Amino acid sequence: MFAVVHIGGKQYKVHEKDELRVEKIELEEGKNLKIKEVFLISDEEGKDMKLGMPYVSGAHVECQVVEHGRGEKIRVFKMKPKKRYSKTQGHRQSYTLLKILKISSVAKKTAAKKEAAPAKKEVAKAE
Repeated sequence: MFAVVHIGGKQYKVHEKDELRVEKIELEEGKNLKIKEVFLISDEEGKDMKLGMPYVSGAHVECQVVEHGRGEKIRVFKMKPKKRYSKTQGHRQSYTLLKILKISSVAKKTAAKKEAAPAKKEVAKAE
């Protein structure tokens, strides 16, 4: 079973027991997180698929915060030729490592009974 979820402004395809690097989330290590923004849930073959508009109602993905860290350093070099301008800058993006525990697709069961609307009476026009 897999799902497509929305975390930190990005969409990720996740399977159960996967580990996923996302932008930093302010939670302590070891805490659980429930993601309710699920766009799609499907089995491996794609036969039983639920697509949300925009989210699947009642579906959620449970995950656990494994660790926080920082990625590799990216060097940004700017230069303008013939102007004696050059600038080197570094950046390390913070991340949170999540472990996907469970993908749940519990659909809300609502038995909405529509009451029969009273029939409109036609008014006879006299000529």
